[in-house]
Amino acid sequence: MTTSEKIALVTGATRGIGTETVRQLAQAGIRTLLAGRDASRTTAAAKTLQDEGLPVEPITLDVTDSASIAAAVESIQSRYGKLDILVNNAGILVDEMGKAPSQQTLDTWRTTFDTNVFAVVELTQALLPLLKAAPAARIVNVSSQLGSFGLHVDPSSSIYHFKIPAYNVSKSAVNAWTVHLAYELRDTPIKVNAIHPGYVKTEMNKGAGEIDVPTGARSSVEMALLGADGPTGSFTHLGNTLPW
Repeated sequence: MTTSEKIALVTGATRGIGTETVRQLAQAGIRTLLAGRDASRTTAAAKTLQDEGLPVEPITLDVTDSASIAAAVESIQSRYGKLDILVNNAGILVDEMGKAPSQQTLDTWRTTFDTNVFAVVELTQALLPLLKAAPAARIVNVSSQLGSFGLHVDPSSSIYHFKIPAYNVSKSAVNAWTVHLAYELRDTPIKVNAIHPGYVKTEMNKGAGEIDVPTGARSSVEMALLGADGPTGSFTHLGNTLPW
């Protein structure tokens, strides 16, 4: 079955920016699948938005588990026959703060890349046929300005001394993946972009931050709703281009 209704999937959506991204997409009239690895939390988060009258559905998805990805893809295929929007929002930060790049354990690097990079690649590859089945799909990769080489080598930038090695490098890899996938799909209606949500007050950074969660979700939503004249292969924050 293929529906004319627009369908979106947001990963890591049981809290924070993920939940708010679902809310804003649903408020725009898009049936949005709220994905999380814990079924009960995912259902509860979706119900909160459903109670607001929004077209939100829960979907259990552990982005680091191939069987879970396959089950989610099968579910979306059987229920909707396509996917119009994919927001790769799930991510982790497990670096030991205060430790230098050479002091972070190999396990920290592997764990970080499993979720922040390899899961993004695997899930996107698995969903690509459904994205191609949509008239003009959008793929949004939630990155971070902490993945910017340009900012990290600029002593005048605000993040010059903000080195969280495994996390930062994983986001640099997400940016590179974005560029390569956008190139692959350059002759299709699909647009692929990376965004920096901003320094948002979330649980991941223990409530520290400069902007609220609704503002933090805006960059993802803007790129998810991008028109045909919008960019592909870009790295932006609230419409402003960031250095790679």
